[in-house]
Amino acid sequence: MTEIDFYSGCDDKLHTACRLVAKAVRQGLKIMIYTTDAAMTAQLDKLLWTFSPTDFIPHCRADGKLAEVTPVVLGHMVATLPHDDVLLNLDVDNPLFFSRFRRLVEITGVTAEDVQAARKRYRFYRDRGYEIRHHKLRPE
Repeated sequence: MTEIDFYSGCDDKLHTACRLVAKAVRQGLKIMIYTTDAAMTAQLDKLLWTFSPTDFIPHCRADGKLAEVTPVVLGHMVATLPHDDVLLNLDVDNPLFFSRFRRLVEITGVTAEDVQAARKRYRFYRDRGYEIRHHKLRPE
């Protein structure tokens, strides 16, 4: 069964995603980052190259020729999935294909809309019997 982790209270979801992805890559995991749209995919693609002077995160788009051998793939419209290690969801909805992954990571921002959408995803997973680990990034 898919292991699910929610990270809540995040001021900058994309930077948090980059930090979590860098940690996962150091652990030898493969990550699929699922984004909301083409603009977020492009923004995250650029940020992965520049967010840290000491971490190199090899990545490509999910439809790229090297997706099968690249540790981090990202996209918003995923026709084929090159691996099933970790899915990092940045979309407002739960991805319909999440259960094929060993682990799912959800990041929740601080806006009311983002919190509400995350609560909906959380209930969706909980109601289907998934055990969820919650990590607070910012104290309440």
